[in-house]
Amino acid sequence: MADQTLPTYGGQAVIEGVMMRGAKAVAIAMRAPDKNIVLHTERLGGIYKTRLAKIPFLRGLLLLWDALGLGMRALTISANMQGEEDEQLEGAVLYITMGVSLIFAIGLFFLGPATIGHYVESFFSLTPWVGNLIEGFIRLSLLVGYIWSVGFMEDIRRVFGYHGAEHKTINAFEAGVELTPENVSEFPLEHPRCGTAFLLTVVIMSILLFTLFGPLPLLTRLGVRILLIPVIASLAYEYIRWTASHMNWFLVRLLIKPNLALQRLTTREPDTQMLEVAIASFNEMKRLEEEFAVT
Repeated sequence: MADQTLPTYGGQAVIEGVMMRGAKAVAIAMRAPDKNIVLHTERLGGIYKTRLAKIPFLRGLLLLWDALGLGMRALTISANMQGEEDEQLEGAVLYITMGVSLIFAIGLFFLGPATIGHYVESFFSLTPWVGNLIEGFIRLSLLVGYIWSVGFMEDIRRVFGYHGAEHKTINAFEAGVELTPENVSEFPLEHPRCGTAFLLTVVIMSILLFTLFGPLPLLTRLGVRILLIPVIASLAYEYIRWTASHMNWFLVRLLIKPNLALQRLTTREPDTQMLEVAIASFNEMKRLEEEFAVT
């Protein structure tokens, strides 16, 4: 997730490709079945230029929702590039998939741990603080375990390789070096504005926020978890934004170490072809940023 006070460059790995987003444009570079690199570009919508996108906490929800839509479109475009003509994904399928995925994620990472925490708290007559802490530990374990387990799938490993290529490319650009596969390969896999860091921050903040509540009936507890998801997401967005703007502070560098460590599960060392795709995506996005800046 790119910070607005820095050059607004962020990215996302897709199937055999990388999406790079700037302040005005997004570029997707994909490795086609014939091994050539294919580019898809879009000009970003007006939401990034509105006053709403500058209001703290509200901007997080708006930009995260838009980023989710961009990511789903990028995955669809890339999947269609790799698939056969009769296997093309369409708009309805895209939004149904996104909806089902959100429901699954909320159930697995929020409602499931809340239910287990409630019954453990009741069975052992624990204080709400301890019960919420157990719930948070379960949520964190599920997140790490899920990411770790899917990383064994070959297709996901390749996506994680493109994720690593994306990070290395942005790190290289921010260091001011020429973007060649040889140069980019020398840079770290981790980046402080990564979506993985956002996920871990959401989990940690959920532990802190939910411990403020006293004993609650199960249904009320589940309802509170759902209602506070937007609040936690907004807080996490602002935290990631703030830490990215203060990387020169020793305390900040210390605070983000867990976020960077978790990225080791969602990135892999990319090969040269993956680096070429990430560099092509970034260069095209940068070119469009400069072109739109004068129009």
